[in-house]
Amino acid sequence: MELTPEERRKIYEEEKARIEVEEKTEKERRETEDSTSTGLKPTTAALLCYLGVWVSGIIFFLIETKNKFVRFHAAQSIVAFGTIMVAQIILGRIPVVGGVFSSIIGVIGFIVWILMMVKASNGERYKLPWAGEIAEKMQGIPIGKKESETRGKSEYQKPETPVEPASPPIVDVAKRIGDKAREHFIKTRGERIAVSASAIAWSIVLLVFFNFFNQYIAYYQHETMGGVAHLIRYPLLTEDFNAVLPVLNTTLALSIAGHIVLLILDKYLLREVILIVLNLFGIATVVTFLSVFPLDFSVIPNADIAVILTMVVIAVLIAIAIGIGIRTLVRFIKLIVNIAKKGANY
Repeated sequence: MELTPEERRKIYEEEKARIEVEEKTEKERRETEDSTSTGLKPTTAALLCYLGVWVSGIIFFLIETKNKFVRFHAAQSIVAFGTIMVAQIILGRIPVVGGVFSSIIGVIGFIVWILMMVKASNGERYKLPWAGEIAEKMQGIPIGKKESETRGKSEYQKPETPVEPASPPIVDVAKRIGDKAREHFIKTRGERIAVSASAIAWSIVLLVFFNFFNQYIAYYQHETMGGVAHLIRYPLLTEDFNAVLPVLNTTLALSIAGHIVLLILDKYLLREVILIVLNLFGIATVVTFLSVFPLDFSVIPNADIAVILTMVVIAVLIAIAIGIGIRTLVRFIKLIVNIAKKGANY
């Protein structure tokens, strides 16, 4: 008996819905078996998300772009242990009982830490109360909804006759992929050349300026002497700057030399090692500047502005040091992971 077009559409829709449900179930089942951006096993990467509490959570949330299982645990680590840390700090400031409450939170945090590492290593997508829901939202999955519920119903209701797409020739596909890969390489190589060239130029400018023109970092004020207005310069850098200058010169010289090498040799391992070393010298320079702090804003007539400028400069330097530190740590972890996955032959 031949089926009518309406009956064929109905059977097709039912079969399509059934297949999609099965595919979703299979996708969830295999979620922990999928590849990861780091090349690690999903369960290992998920465990590492908790090993360094919220710090490793941030790192894996930034570098993991493929595996939802790992991203979920990274996000949950950030939310859960970030909240625990903040709660400990706040409760610890309460007089008398603050230390007790902070200790209780610490014990709870330790138990949660062990529990989540065990769950993650076993491949369980274990959701902590509140933190798990926020972690799902950070992944882009609406809170309180299943992944299938986020799809439009029209996807299943629209009658549509399946059409077999025409397959392009294999040769054309391979050529297209090769062209795209070549374009990507040329683009990223061009970007790296631009970055290295800019770094060399700026390092030379800063090297010359801080060694020969640092006296122009000053407060300028018009003063009248003998009926004639003069622009008086009050240097902001003190003699202590001589203690910072050798470290600054070393960092800038290494930056110039390192980026020249990167312009000549474009090897992944060499590039990452050089950039990590340069970042470490940058951190050392900022820390030296903070410890010596060769700036004197007291020459500014307004004492309040002088105090504010001092605080702003210190805050900016601390932020720069933290930013470089996080970037260096992420780069180092990615380097170790790539070496473990591919070896040092780049």
